[in-house]
Amino acid sequence: MQTRLTINGTSQTHDVAPATLLVELLRDDLGMTGTHIGCDTSQCGACNVLIDGVAMKSCTVLAVQAEGKAITTIEGLANGDTLHPMQAAFREHHGLQCGFCTPGMVIAGLEIVRRRGHDLSAEDIAHDLEGNLCRCTGYMNIIKAIQAGAKAMEAHNA
Repeated sequence: MQTRLTINGTSQTHDVAPATLLVELLRDDLGMTGTHIGCDTSQCGACNVLIDGVAMKSCTVLAVQAEGKAITTIEGLANGDTLHPMQAAFREHHGLQCGFCTPGMVIAGLEIVRRRGHDLSAEDIAHDLEGNLCRCTGYMNIIKAIQAGAKAMEAHNA
């Protein structure tokens, strides 16, 4: 099936089988390997992308369901060599360890800011990160990174 999407700001048309997951299109067909497959059960959040500005697990969306939508992957957040404020906050506050969950956590952080605004409590972030798993950390630096990213986004109107 022909599917028309806008991926990281570029309008594209792709031939996909009806059962192709969005994560498969992104990783396997387009080489956007920042979107990770971590669990195959839609529980870990490593495959989070923004679909029309809302975070969704791309392993739960068929590529054909994204017809006409704007998809933003982790690769599409930076502006050239300038990281998005949320990405920069993860780097500055060491909101990662092995890095596997990091792209999904950054996207989850953006979703938390979209829904809750820029003034975030650690408790709200911890609650909203349910469904995003990290097997390496205790989440404290992830929470600090999301708080700092939210403030930086506010300062940059991002």
